[in-house]
Amino acid sequence: MACLELCKEVKFKEGQEACTLDGSVDWDGRPAIRGKSGRWVAGIIILLNQGLATLAFFGVGVNLVLFLTRVLQQNNADAANSVSKWTGTVYIFSLVGAFLSDSYWGRYKTCAIFQIIFVIGLVSLSLSSYLFLVKPNGCGDGKTPCGTHSSMEMALFYFSIYLVALGNGGYQPSICTFGADQFDEENPKEGLSKVAFFSYFYLALNLGSLFSNTILVYFEDEGMWALGFWVSAGSAFAALVLFLVGTPRYRHFKPSGNPLSRFGQVIVSAVKKWRVQMPPSAEDLYCVDGKDSSTNGSRRILHTHGFKFLDRAAFISSRDFEDQNHGLKNPWRLCPITQVEEVKCVLRLLPIWLCTILYSVVFTQMASLFVEQGAAMKTTISNFRIPPASMSSFDILSVAAFIFLYRRVLDPLVGKIKKSDSKGLTELQRMGVGLVIAVMAMVSAGILECYRLKYARRDCTHCEGSSSLSILWQIPQYACIGASEVFMYVGQLEFFNAQTPDGLKSFGSALCMASISLGNYVSSLLVSMVMKISTEDHMPGWIPGNLNKGHLDRFYFLLASLTTIDLVVYVGCAKWFKCIKMEGRFQEKGDQDEFRV
Repeated sequence: MACLELCKEVKFKEGQEACTLDGSVDWDGRPAIRGKSGRWVAGIIILLNQGLATLAFFGVGVNLVLFLTRVLQQNNADAANSVSKWTGTVYIFSLVGAFLSDSYWGRYKTCAIFQIIFVIGLVSLSLSSYLFLVKPNGCGDGKTPCGTHSSMEMALFYFSIYLVALGNGGYQPSICTFGADQFDEENPKEGLSKVAFFSYFYLALNLGSLFSNTILVYFEDEGMWALGFWVSAGSAFAALVLFLVGTPRYRHFKPSGNPLSRFGQVIVSAVKKWRVQMPPSAEDLYCVDGKDSSTNGSRRILHTHGFKFLDRAAFISSRDFEDQNHGLKNPWRLCPITQVEEVKCVLRLLPIWLCTILYSVVFTQMASLFVEQGAAMKTTISNFRIPPASMSSFDILSVAAFIFLYRRVLDPLVGKIKKSDSKGLTELQRMGVGLVIAVMAMVSAGILECYRLKYARRDCTHCEGSSSLSILWQIPQYACIGASEVFMYVGQLEFFNAQTPDGLKSFGSALCMASISLGNYVSSLLVSMVMKISTEDHMPGWIPGNLNKGHLDRFYFLLASLTTIDLVVYVGCAKWFKCIKMEGRFQEKGDQDEFRV
């Protein structure tokens, strides 16, 4: 009551609403005061935190494939699979973080705890590399071989990198959603800032990795692996301190309870009433106020058509009516329509989400096969050697350029061409464009590999030496991947955050991470299948240890073909999709009930 009186007093004096309208609260659980919390002050702190944490993560991840081949002596295919599995595990842990964030801990606590785990993992990795793995000193530079390692040393290494995976994976979906929480989407001005935040968040992610992909990979490529890992650990610690410093300024949303039980209640309730005759109007279905909702006061979701069988869970039978009269509530027999619509929202998102997995297969090649392809090319310009992993800096520059071009040029231009009140491309349209550019990236990589093989076989038929073709010819494929990320991943972040209910916002961000996870696992499976099928007595397979004897170009063209098929399926799913409708949601003029493609 004291806070409400304060809000009214400030509103009276300033002529505007003092408290946020989206239900966010401050550290003490009171309604958040608009002028004293959130907005870009908190948003910039979170963007800087994300940049430092990303620098730390990519200081390990971007060059991990070379660490495995040079220091741990794995072959190319095994190293690519190990990186894919590790990266996939990072994003599987994002589901764990999202579940704890939405259900019990809240986003702030989840971010803090998993960042601590992240720092511990990086310190452990740095110690194990310095004390045990990079022996003799300076080995792993591509010239000096490293010694053998005991099973205990290998176990410590894998424990460390998977602790890093747990920390970063659990933190990522929560920090993205927590940053978006700092903007009240019920306020028109803050609502526009919230949309912009996702682009800047992805930009911060990429700029944070720029240092890792240039300076750190250079030192690691020269054999100074422990130094690179220590820099990553220091960056992660700085990110944690910065995050904690911003604590008084943050806006929070209360966790909404276990979503698995809510989903189970809807399914069980609908099955129990499978024989009932449903009323023609949705007005007869069970509805409760936000304060009595099972999702801790989240906004009410309006009824939508589709998945009509689930509506039975909200049908009030004669038995339910009697229970209500006696003050009894059985959530396994009767669920409010908002709870039913939660399940519908997730079911509608799944086909779109599944279509994004194959894009992630393309994306993950940048951290594995692109690096191996670059290592087999001419990496020197005059006397300067370009670390193959540092070529991903062109991906980062492409992301930065296309975020600017999209927000400042393309989006306004498309709005004018469409001659409508709505702005630019919808999220679903942008994700479709991302798939098209991903096909172009794989075709570009495949064509380059054809020429690389031509030069390599001319210059060095049977040896394992590098091609005379410069590594700079990889720039187009990295640039295409960067452009596709702006359309696909930024669109995904906005789409899943907007189309998930209030009690599942971190889950929406985790869906983006999980698609990358499954993309890595699918990539690993695909590489294994291709190697098994293409390897014969007289043929080493498409991706052998010596790429000069393989056909990496065929693998790239295979990915281009599969992504094209995925694009066709995606267009069908996008046309079918209907967006969520919430009570009290701020809508810009021109918003539609469904997304256009």
